[in-house]
Amino acid sequence: MAHWLLKSEPSSWSWDKQVEAGKKGTFWNGVRNHSAKLNLMAMKVGEEAFFYHSNEGKEIVGIVEIIKPYYPDPSDASGKFGMVDVRAKTPLKRPVTLEAIKADPRLKDMILVNNSRLSVQPVSEAEWNIICAEGGLGR
Repeated sequence: MAHWLLKSEPSSWSWDKQVEAGKKGTFWNGVRNHSAKLNLMAMKVGEEAFFYHSNEGKEIVGIVEIIKPYYPDPSDASGKFGMVDVRAKTPLKRPVTLEAIKADPRLKDMILVNNSRLSVQPVSEAEWNIICAEGGLGR
């Protein structure tokens, strides 16, 4: 099963807002990058993604679960982009900062380190396990 990372500016959509959405979850829309779109299209129900606060905080704060696969994003007038639905699964006990990720040589190849602007990105199994451990989840 694949793992992912989804970026959101806390002032637009924070982890707390995601948690407030409850079991019904919410849509993950607004993606307008073709690489990110392909990543959204590859997501399967039941897969997990890190919830990353971008710009403010720059840290992984929780894990969401994909609950609905890719479908058209009604906010995209061009009809080229879509979205998935996600729900909060668990917060990290300790947020894992971008600074800590960049400082860890085991994570030097992580897309977050090398292409930090990509808003939806895959995370390898090894990277997932390292960040979960650093975040206090002990997976």
